[in-house]
Amino acid sequence: MDVTIINPFIASITDVMPQLGFENINLKAQKEKSKKIVASGIVLTLGIVGDKKGNVAYAIDTEGAKQIASTMMMGMPVDELDDMAKSAISELSNMLTANAAINFSNDNITVDISPPTMLTGESIELSMSKDQVMCVEFDIDGILIEINVALD
Repeated sequence: MDVTIINPFIASITDVMPQLGFENINLKAQKEKSKKIVASGIVLTLGIVGDKKGNVAYAIDTEGAKQIASTMMMGMPVDELDDMAKSAISELSNMLTANAAINFSNDNITVDISPPTMLTGESIELSMSKDQVMCVEFDIDGILIEINVALD
């Protein structure tokens, strides 16, 4: 596994999530996957261009996404993923990926990111931009988040 590709994203989770009010951030697994990603709930994809090219996809189940949106909105109850909650989750993916871009720049790697695209549903199938995908799974205050990174 090429840690130079995944480490900026791991660091972004551990840097950004506590700033939003999350306390327990545990790295559960790191693994390689094929380019086909299947997830249920919410999937957010962002393109990456520059010295590294590819994409990143964040996968969160629906209940976890509601909990994250609630925390980001200062504890406001989130019973459904309405436009406000979806906006909060999209902004989280933007914040995490922008922070990863800053982490890349600290290693003299320049990248730019696209705005996020959100997919919702059951058994969402996504084809990543590269054949080899680095995957990191986090448990954040009981919420499972999967980050899939395909860069070269």
